[in-house]
Amino acid sequence: MSEVLANIDQALTGPACYTCSFQLEDVVLLDLLRQRVPNIPVLFLETGYHFAATYAYRDRLVREWNLNLRNLEAVKSVAAQEAEFGKLNVTAPAQCCQLRKVEPLFAALEDYEVWFTGLRREQSPTRAKLEVFETSTLKSGKTIAKVSPLAHWTWKQVWQYARENNIPILELYDQGYTSIGCEPCTALPSSDDNLRSGRWGGKKLECGIHTFATVETA
Repeated sequence: MSEVLANIDQALTGPACYTCSFQLEDVVLLDLLRQRVPNIPVLFLETGYHFAATYAYRDRLVREWNLNLRNLEAVKSVAAQEAEFGKLNVTAPAQCCQLRKVEPLFAALEDYEVWFTGLRREQSPTRAKLEVFETSTLKSGKTIAKVSPLAHWTWKQVWQYARENNIPILELYDQGYTSIGCEPCTALPSSDDNLRSGRWGGKKLECGIHTFATVETA
């Protein structure tokens, strides 16, 4: 834990934010971040498609932890998007993620210099080479620091920290979910070796947000 806090301290070189989906590792890191930056902006991608349990859990933590929550919404409402394109989460999930996740987030990130994430290497094969300190280039060309303090933590360590520190747990984990996103695109994992194997019906593992990072070599 001391190493995680040290990495957080090292990263705090400018205005910082934290993207949080309120999955367990995200909440564990949020608990640690609050020890250093109590009022850090917590960016939640309000896609309009989350589980009711996720919304309830988010709202509970906002109240109990007095979070500085910022809900990021797409330009079009769910109703307007479905009226124009139909259910993109079924026919074109990559486009749906682009409209409801990627574009709102990267627009919001323009206001910050440091972006904290709860990403971990163990989450999926696509994240196996994740580093704690990376950079991300936004649409404008601006480069910001992207920091994943739990990059090397295991699922076991995440759960151990949560239990030892009395972190409330999203009830969906009791149903067997290991990676939780939008309800239409989230199922129980199909592989014990890939925590994200229940996402998007196994057709992809990433929404598109975390394909922009470049590892620092200096």
